[in-house]
Amino acid sequence: MSQSEEHIYDVTLEWNEGRIGTMSSKKLNNTLQVATPPEFPGGVEGIWSPEHLFVAAVSSCLMTSFTAIADYSKFGFTSLKVDSFGTMSKVDGKFVMSRVTLRPVLTIQDEKYEAKAYRLLEKAEEICLISRSIKSEIVFEPEVLVEVGA
Repeated sequence: MSQSEEHIYDVTLEWNEGRIGTMSSKKLNNTLQVATPPEFPGGVEGIWSPEHLFVAAVSSCLMTSFTAIADYSKFGFTSLKVDSFGTMSKVDGKFVMSRVTLRPVLTIQDEKYEAKAYRLLEKAEEICLISRSIKSEIVFEPEVLVEVGA
């Protein structure tokens, strides 16, 4: 992607009732309900919140960056799971997403590729455009597992 390129991602949000809305995109098949998180007045349990979506954006960017790098490097792996946690804190009297912790667990079949697996995970974290676009501290705690019996 050259620096002069632009990509537009459309999202439409329609209010349903109370603190609940439905997000959609002309280019996507699924809709997603969103709501104020239950930690805030009028918040709703069990529905994705903007805060969850923020953390999901960072986490999914890591996954898509890693799979692109792995594909380009012809690096095989068995599984990738990314647990992620967003920390909301008050800074100067206002809530901000101060930190996102990413804990990717990558499973590979051969221990001789363990160091390369860590390098590729770190590279994916470095190139993630969402992480580079936000002010939140990114805490990166990768783990590589070697599949037993592989």
